[in-house]
Amino acid sequence: MKQLALEALGLDKHYRGASSKANDGLTVQVKAGQVVALLGPNGSGKTTLANQVVGLLKPDAGTVRVNGIDAIAHPSLARRLTSLQPQGNVPLRGLSPSEAIRLVGAMRGGGKAAVAHRSDQLIDELSLGTWARRRADQLSGGVARLTSFCLAAVVPGRLVILDEPTNDVDPARRQALWRLIGQLARQEGAGVLVATHNLAEAEAAADDVILIKNGQAVATGSPKAFAHQFGSLQTAYLSLVGAA
Repeated sequence: MKQLALEALGLDKHYRGASSKANDGLTVQVKAGQVVALLGPNGSGKTTLANQVVGLLKPDAGTVRVNGIDAIAHPSLARRLTSLQPQGNVPLRGLSPSEAIRLVGAMRGGGKAAVAHRSDQLIDELSLGTWARRRADQLSGGVARLTSFCLAAVVPGRLVILDEPTNDVDPARRQALWRLIGQLARQEGAGVLVATHNLAEAEAAADDVILIKNGQAVATGSPKAFAHQFGSLQTAYLSLVGAA
């Protein structure tokens, strides 16, 4: 049996002043070598989950383990085992995409030659060569988003969390992006959790899907299982979660 890259069990998180919990007994598991799509409407608790995994938020209750490590007791170690692409683009602060990717690769312990090769590979796969050496203020939203993905993928952790990675990305590069996401799992052996609103892409690319509503996981299964029961993942989403 493959090791769990992420095991989040019974997570509760309530923000002060909110009328309901952001996470309400939420359980999410991601195996090494697996792509799991987390699908739910805005405000359903997807980003709150990610922030608890990397120690930016502390759960009110529940357990989080990253590659077997207690992420609540040892948040710094869990962060070293996790690569995160946050929902908002990472500020490059005057760096070009190429410089930023190589810098993050070095910070994550990659060797200079290996990081340079991986950076060039990611830039080539995502057709970013035209912008690779341009400054941040010259980048489109889609290019900035893809650069943010590259920062998470250049030296991936045992767990990779991607929060809406395809936002602002054009269709051709979205296909390349999903191909690279699959490679992180199947070639690098990482467990990959992708929070997304794109049902069709999740259905095509994910091994498992978790439907989340009001901070709770309402259903978990493979895209084929959802299609067998409901006719399609979209129908399952609309039936169990509601209109997107």
